[in-house]
Amino acid sequence: MNKGELVDKVAEKATVTKKQADAVLTAALESIMEAVSEGDKVTLVGFGSFESRERKAREGRNPKTGEKMDIPATKVPAFSAGKLFKDKVAPSED
Repeated sequence: MNKGELVDKVAEKATVTKKQADAVLTAALESIMEAVSEGDKVTLVGFGSFESRERKAREGRNPKTGEKMDIPATKVPAFSAGKLFKDKVAPSED
């Protein structure tokens, strides 16, 4: 599913226009990206959490030459699915 298909689905479920659904979805995604880039954690109960994680410096290899190279430490965005989301994807066999 791409963003356009998601906008269509949201508009249908929320009974709003596609333009309104697109505006809300875009604003929500931008707000999440801004918060995470500032070091905040965004938690949507049942859905999951977005946060910034530190990736340590490490040694890698150039895939073309096989030469060793140092990869510097960096921050990367991360998502952890919530329990309801996990259960929806893979229902437990209780």
